Amino acid sequence: MNDLIPGCSIKGEVSLNDENIYAAEADVVNLRKKVGMVFQKPNLFPMSIYENVAIGPKHHGVHHKSDLAGVVERSLRQVGMWDEVKDILKKPGLGLATGLQQRLCIARALAVEPEVLLMDESCSALDPVSTATVEELMKELAEKYCIITVTHNMEQAARVSDMAAFMMIDENRIGRLHEYSETSEMFISPKDKLTEDYITGRFG
Repeated sequence: MNDLIPGCSIKGEVSLNDENIYAAEADVVNLRKKVGMVFQKPNLFPMSIYENVAIGPKHHGVHHKSDLAGVVERSLRQVGMWDEVKDILKKPGLGLATGLQQRLCIARALAVEPEVLLMDESCSALDPVSTATVEELMKELAEKYCIITVTHNMEQAARVSDMAAFMMIDENRIGRLHEYSETSEMFISPKDKLTEDYITGRFG
């Protein structure tokens, strides 16, 4: 996502399937097919519900009408909204309620069948009912996809994750990983004092 930002320099490595995604020879288009992204607020394209889901597969070579229709239906069924929108697929995605917009963003990410799904504070703009719906969806999707989610909501982290990492930016604006373990272990007996202080609400 930052490869076209002028002056943006990357240090270190991030590996997916033992391949450094920052390597000069990395296939960025293929990478974007393998890794889906869902942002803090719904970021739908100004197009129909159908086209929001179909745009990724089209970009990756799926052009037959029946194939695209199948992908769209499958993706919307995966996020549990097919029955709600199957009769209004030609209507703008931006006309949906916020919770449905976020689920549509998840469906769009799933349409290209990624290996990894990144979710950045994906419930922070949602009401409690929509949040619960997305959390249940995350649990279901975790059976098929590797999901990495960022949240400041400790209760949510405890509810939806198997493994947890506590990261924090230090006084030099450098992000550091303080602890990584099974979620239950981290919340019951954190090994790092900073992790414990954050989980127990002493700061943050």
